[in-house]
Amino acid sequence: MMQSRSNGGATGSAPLDAEELRRMDGWWRAANYLNVGQIYLMHNPLLREPLSADHVKPRLLGHWGTSPGLNLIYVHMNRLIRKYDLDAIYMAGPGHGGPALIANVWLEGSYTDIYPHVTRDAAGMLTLFRQFSTPGGVPSHVSVPTPGSIHEGGELGYVLVHAFGAVMDNPDLLVTAVVGDGESETGPLAGSWKSIDFIDPGRDGAVLPILHLNGYKIAGPTVWGRRSDADLEQFFRGQGYDPVFVEGDQPAQVHQDFAAASEAAICKIRAIQQAARSHSRPDDLRWPMIVLRTPKGWTGPRIVDGVTVEGTFRAHQVPVAEVKTNPEHLRILEEWMRSYRPEELFDENGALRADYAALSPDGLRRMGSNPHANGGLLRKPLDLPDYRDYAIAFSARAAERTGSTAVLGRYLRDIYRNNPDNFRLFCPDETNSNRLGAVFEVSDRCLATQILPQDDHVSHGGRVMEVLSEHCCHGWLEGYTLTGRHGLFASYEAFAMIIDSMAMQHAKWIEHARRLPWRADIPSFNYLLTSTCWRNDHNGFSHQGPGFIDTVIHRKPLVARVYLPPDANCLLSVANHCFRSVNYLNLMVIDKQPQLQWLTMEEADAHCRLGAGIWPQYSREPDKPDVVLACAGDIPTQEIVAAAWLLRRHAPQVKVRVVNVVDLMRLCPPDRHPHGMSMEDFTAIFTESAPVLFAFHGYPGVVHDLLHGRAWHDRFHVRGYLEEGTTTTPFDMVVQNEMSRLHLCLDVTRYLPHLFADTALADYCETMLARHQTHIREAFDDLPEIRDWVWSDDRVPASG
Repeated sequence: MMQSRSNGGATGSAPLDAEELRRMDGWWRAANYLNVGQIYLMHNPLLREPLSADHVKPRLLGHWGTSPGLNLIYVHMNRLIRKYDLDAIYMAGPGHGGPALIANVWLEGSYTDIYPHVTRDAAGMLTLFRQFSTPGGVPSHVSVPTPGSIHEGGELGYVLVHAFGAVMDNPDLLVTAVVGDGESETGPLAGSWKSIDFIDPGRDGAVLPILHLNGYKIAGPTVWGRRSDADLEQFFRGQGYDPVFVEGDQPAQVHQDFAAASEAAICKIRAIQQAARSHSRPDDLRWPMIVLRTPKGWTGPRIVDGVTVEGTFRAHQVPVAEVKTNPEHLRILEEWMRSYRPEELFDENGALRADYAALSPDGLRRMGSNPHANGGLLRKPLDLPDYRDYAIAFSARAAERTGSTAVLGRYLRDIYRNNPDNFRLFCPDETNSNRLGAVFEVSDRCLATQILPQDDHVSHGGRVMEVLSEHCCHGWLEGYTLTGRHGLFASYEAFAMIIDSMAMQHAKWIEHARRLPWRADIPSFNYLLTSTCWRNDHNGFSHQGPGFIDTVIHRKPLVARVYLPPDANCLLSVANHCFRSVNYLNLMVIDKQPQLQWLTMEEADAHCRLGAGIWPQYSREPDKPDVVLACAGDIPTQEIVAAAWLLRRHAPQVKVRVVNVVDLMRLCPPDRHPHGMSMEDFTAIFTESAPVLFAFHGYPGVVHDLLHGRAWHDRFHVRGYLEEGTTTTPFDMVVQNEMSRLHLCLDVTRYLPHLFADTALADYCETMLARHQTHIREAFDDLPEIRDWVWSDDRVPASG
């Protein structure tokens, strides 16, 4: 038997009088009963007749082990919400506790409000049981159909970052974030504790982390489950928390101890916030948290088939597995369910008795009905400045180089200014590096701890979020958008792969939410990837990796959007569109280095509205082309246009059409993606017969994948990133990956041999490639005619 104990002044205290304790324990038992029923029963929901094998589901799915602890926390949060009028939501890191959250929102009535057919009576209880983990029903995790949830249980390791993102710029919100001890072993969760250093109590809400230790994962013990309270206290105090420990297996004492600990935590949070909001911020800012130790599968079967179940890994999923075929197991299940005394909890109609139901908060204060858990209800459109005011103007086309992301940074600066509590940039220590530093003209970097005189744009009130963790930045923005606000995740391109699974899970959330009419539209999740694979001025091969494009294009077409703006004006037009959109993953990829600017603002707008189109200003006799030179991405655009320019000078007999694709999904057939071009539009751009040489920002297979299902797709010859590179010159990167203007021209001579009676162009290209290799090893820089190349309409033969 686990000894009940607590610290923090809870031991021996009894904040609950006998009647409140009785009622809270009754709610807890009712939730536990509903958990078991969801896993096991398809008939006889209230056990008003002896349990038989026919009452049991043929397939037993779900997880019991973590649920009793989750239920305990839920009923105690209900008490505090009522007592202090809290605006609170609940996030369950142990996503396997799906039946726990479903049980509680059904008990409080939120579930029936959204799903009226699941009534609050015996018939509704049976529906609740039958739908759980069954075809056409609901998943076993805390998931999108669960009222009150903005955190999918399949995302193991992210409950804290989602919770902290939710409270940013949300001063009245409290998030109870339950961390499972298995989840606590993940890398992202270990880094998430530092989120406390980015919360401003004067402006933000608060997170109450509750580390729920029950000792086991699916099969083995947990690391922190075996650590002493002293060890854990040292760790959490070092992270900036003031931990309180509650432990036990005797329900009455655990209720009292947890009531004392949780109420003390709420009072401390309020004191911190009140002090900060009255300009008397405490020097030693330590936020409360609770470590709750209870047995795994608490209140479930103690012994099954002669082995211990409660308090062991065997309680993780289905503690009694052979109920339909083993009479002893059936007896254990019935005894287990009757131990909760359902006849005391539910009235003759099967509804929760009124004295227990009165524990629920009212209306929108119920955690299953809180609008923050359906953040689209709170969404306000951004107050966006006119993006055209930031346009790059030029007198000569593609003759000067400008950093496109620096232009976007000025646009973001004014979005910050116009939206002081509705927009944030999340960037892993790369804001200045990615040339977005203009935002620091209106907001600092956020840090809640010590600020030093030599720090650059760092303050407690800063709202630019920088931490060297892609997991934290992505998770914060998820929580921020899921509660109705807007933002941008900016990162080095190669490091986006770190959050590959997070993007996949968030896409699943959005896609599933769009099937539910009660889920309101949320702001899109916007990515900007820069410091791309084609430039490695300070880095090397490790910083090359365009694979995040592959991640996004394989998400549901309803959700996935990929944009490759070739210049600043296109980037502005695309970003404006993304910031106005809802329910998408919007991926924008463009490098931060100074680059040639191709289109006027008017041209860029028209081009981005189409998503793909012919660039006649860079083509030669494009109406009936011999070859189509297509591109997607800034460096591919540079090389394609430069190849077209070389063909003008060295092979004026070749009719060249230049095509640029900014919306990558336009390449898909329309039956595969809503942005896919019709066949008529596709052939109007790419023709029916001309070879298409396609220079692409990422892996060549992506383009072939997108073109699958298109007629004549075998005419497309794609060059892209081949996993070649090092710290080298810009042009050498495209040479090493065989996507240079010279390689493209050589391709033209191969695919159109009938237009090249001599080998002059091929010889020129081979000579230039050889000169390039010699020059960069002697001068450590690209050839001047490559490095300084700009567009011109002259056709004077090239030297050398």
